[in-house]
Amino acid sequence: MDIDFTRGRWLNPPTLSEVSKHSLTITTDEKTDFWRETHYGFTRDTGHFLGVTTPDGFTAKIRIQGAFRSLYDQAGLMVRIDERRWVKTGVEFTDGEAFLSTVVTNGQSDWSVSQPFKALEDFYLRVTLAAGTLRIQASRDTRVWPLLRLAPFPVADAYQVGPMACTPERSGLKVMFSEFEINPAITQDLHDLS
Repeated sequence: MDIDFTRGRWLNPPTLSEVSKHSLTITTDEKTDFWRETHYGFTRDTGHFLGVTTPDGFTAKIRIQGAFRSLYDQAGLMVRIDERRWVKTGVEFTDGEAFLSTVVTNGQSDWSVSQPFKALEDFYLRVTLAAGTLRIQASRDTRVWPLLRLAPFPVADAYQVGPMACTPERSGLKVMFSEFEINPAITQDLHDLS
């Protein structure tokens, strides 16, 4: 089901954004981030997130377009229960390159990066959550979906799901989100990348 972006509810709305039924454009504010404790020792819950409420057993898909150039520039999808239990996944610029990044947070954050493809100025993300298992995939063309992460995630009656963007080291990253869908959880085999 196509999601109307105007249905979403903001956590930390950006100063500049354009929200319509079919697209969302965010320009990030300064020093925005989501992180809890691990390695760095700080907690930040200041990133921009537009969430839509959905029950367990879903697959969310979204298209992300942006020019990621500065350290920790990031944009993608977030799944959130509360400030201690959330996942953010998408592009993140680190060590001079754009990577696909996932942070799973359950009290504390972890961080993983991968690079199944390098073309990350226009790509798609797909997150499936069902019965305590989170599956994250990315695609350049919506035909092939390499696996980024398989992880446990707490079961809840409802989740907030939607686009996320933040820039811990600067402001002014402009990101466009479109083709946002939330449907029943996909059931194909883990190694079926379609």
